[in-house]
Amino acid sequence: MELSCWGGDWGLPSVHAECLVVMAYGRFSGAPLKVNVIDNSWRAPRGSVPLLVSDDIVISQPAKILNFLRKQKYNADYELSAKEGADTLAYIALLEEKLHPALLHIFWVETDNYYTVTKPWFSSRIPFPLSWYLPGKMSREALNRILVTKGGPPFCSLAEIEAQIYRDAKECLNLLSSRLGTLPFFFGNMPTTLDAFVFGFLAPLYKVQFPKVQLQDHLKQLPNLCRFCDDILSCYFRLNVTGISPAGQDPIDANLQKLIQLVNKESNLIEKMDDNLRKSPQHPPRKLTTLKLSATGEGNSSVNRLSP
Repeated sequence: MELSCWGGDWGLPSVHAECLVVMAYGRFSGAPLKVNVIDNSWRAPRGSVPLLVSDDIVISQPAKILNFLRKQKYNADYELSAKEGADTLAYIALLEEKLHPALLHIFWVETDNYYTVTKPWFSSRIPFPLSWYLPGKMSREALNRILVTKGGPPFCSLAEIEAQIYRDAKECLNLLSSRLGTLPFFFGNMPTTLDAFVFGFLAPLYKVQFPKVQLQDHLKQLPNLCRFCDDILSCYFRLNVTGISPAGQDPIDANLQKLIQLVNKESNLIEKMDDNLRKSPQHPPRKLTTLKLSATGEGNSSVNRLSP
């Protein structure tokens, strides 16, 4: 399975939030993903990243990619209860509604950030002449996505939209910090889908060096979320000096992923066996016959009689 995504910098395996989500889930579940760093999203078969290619199957969008990996038995959520699964969906929806618009605004709409950081970074990784056109296209798409979800003129001004975006994002960060508490991950000691989404959305906000750092400063006032990002980077991603994940895995990481994959498969097998046992017909225990010795044959086994 090959995953196409944007490259990394500032200590991140990718600066693209949705690429980070899929990369983190792949590490958590032990999926053998071969990461291909691209310099132009138009080189992807569907013109969007992240993009997963497995044999003749091509999948884009993080949610669809994660569902495909689960069907391949790479499941990071196998220990979650039904309630925890519902909580996962609720928090992911919260991230998409409250935090993602702010992340798009910080990268692609905020003027200082765009012209100082975002546009130069992406332009340096896109071949000429597309480097003149593609960053502007991505900026317009980000603004349109924000306006679709948050509204826009004539109902409210862009300044009002911006203020609302950052209020929502700060509220979301506070809720995530409160939910995480002192736990290493959101549901205990093992990372799940929710941890992949939170990491993917928080890590670029935490690590990329922007001139406008209003929301970044708020995040850094929540030390448990910062620790959460640092722990995942140090435990699941080993970066070289350029900030890009090496193409190959070291033997320790490969063996760990094989062990996680084996545990997931064994867990799924046990669940299926348990379901089969529950569905199998239950028969009442049979009454056993007893042996009774005759009076004349006591001590002689050849003349014993069976009596019900």
